[in-house]
Amino acid sequence: METGMKRLAFRTLLVSSALAGLVPTAAQAQTAREVELETRLKALEAAVQDLRGELTAARATAAAPIAPTTMSATSTSTPPMSVASESPGRSPGATNVAQAKPVATNSAPTDGFRVGNTTVKLGGFVRLNVIASRYSDGEAAVGGLGKEFFLPQQIPVGGGFSTQDLLLSARQTRLQFSTSTPMNGTDIKTLVEFDFALATAPVGAQRATNPYTPTFRRGFIEYGNLLVGQEWSTFQNIAVLPETTDFVGPLDGTVFNRQAQVRYTIPLRSGLTLQIAAENPETETALPANAALVDTDDDRLPDVVARVNWKPKFGDFALAGLARELRTDTLGSGDTAFGWGVSGSGKIPIGKRHDLRFMATYGQGIGRYLGLGYVPDAIYGGTATQLERIDNFAGFAALRIGWTDAIHSTLMGSYQSANYPAGVIVTGLANAKSYGGAGNLFWSPGKGFDIGVEYRHAVRELVSGDTGALDRLEFAFKYGF
Repeated sequence: METGMKRLAFRTLLVSSALAGLVPTAAQAQTAREVELETRLKALEAAVQDLRGELTAARATAAAPIAPTTMSATSTSTPPMSVASESPGRSPGATNVAQAKPVATNSAPTDGFRVGNTTVKLGGFVRLNVIASRYSDGEAAVGGLGKEFFLPQQIPVGGGFSTQDLLLSARQTRLQFSTSTPMNGTDIKTLVEFDFALATAPVGAQRATNPYTPTFRRGFIEYGNLLVGQEWSTFQNIAVLPETTDFVGPLDGTVFNRQAQVRYTIPLRSGLTLQIAAENPETETALPANAALVDTDDDRLPDVVARVNWKPKFGDFALAGLARELRTDTLGSGDTAFGWGVSGSGKIPIGKRHDLRFMATYGQGIGRYLGLGYVPDAIYGGTATQLERIDNFAGFAALRIGWTDAIHSTLMGSYQSANYPAGVIVTGLANAKSYGGAGNLFWSPGKGFDIGVEYRHAVRELVSGDTGALDRLEFAFKYGF
């Protein structure tokens, strides 16, 4: 294109020079030659006009935008098949308006980063806990998780003396990776999450380096209404857990379980959904003369959960039901029993900054779903060598108070009790009850940054009637990203 324009300019220059040379000659010519010179001049003027027209057309063509090629049109985020297909209800001969518009390219995500057609996000938080504890009746086990968060089954009982303990720990720090990829008009999502909180600290860990082991928390695939992988149990409603400096807070009064599952969510109407899940089974038993929990690992049917979620304007509520087979089989000898449970929970806003949260759960053979297994699902080895289910009730309530937009508190209380089967003599060391309460104050000076202080009092009670108490003052510093 550039070469053609140069050629036209050169031709124009030659014609102009010829005209300049002809004019003086024509002025000095004899009258007999004027006719011939005039004819030649008109011919040259016509040639100049033609050259000017060609030059103008060439410049216009050079200024026009270049039409997209087939390759550039298909190298966008829109799949070629979706561009060619017709919209529902459109007649085959109708023009697809979307095809006439420029196809938008993939823009950079505002949150996360893109690898190919997948958006990847990194999240989590860094957290430090400063925990000062006093135990009324004994000493907590060295390296025990009960030193790092409220775990009622590890409150010492029967020691006959009180002890104190101070711990600074950052092992509740958490990392999370998530992805989102378009597939057939729907995003397929994944999540992987881990922290360092639940692995038992290695012997001597606090001597020099505190090398806590990362532990897997959640990892699942979500496609539309289907979820497969490890996630919070469908029997649990984490939306109602209160804000606390502790790892969980009212642990003895809440369902607390993460496990592998296949879950499907069915929208019923606006604000109302039904979730159905088949989840990993595990029967926890104990012998009448031994309070230690035993994971039998002899299960053959998944735990089945159904939950209804209702979100009206005045709150957020859930009602869940659990059905499971309890089973133990050792050297060809064992038994089965039917376990079941129901759990209702909710969160009710009070004004703009306050809310009330609660959960109540009851069932038979659901011990491992409550308080990280405060009591077993069943007792095995009675007079009839059968699995005898344990009745459980657990609940908590929490009131959140927003003093200002940046300062807020929570008051909470929790309770759990176990009713062991009649006719079975259970060791006096078995857990019978747990109850307590806590209050905290949080300051959030910036987005994702929280500083809190909390006081907790809790009591563990055994079947024998012996009790042990925990008094704990805890500070927490957390920044989420």
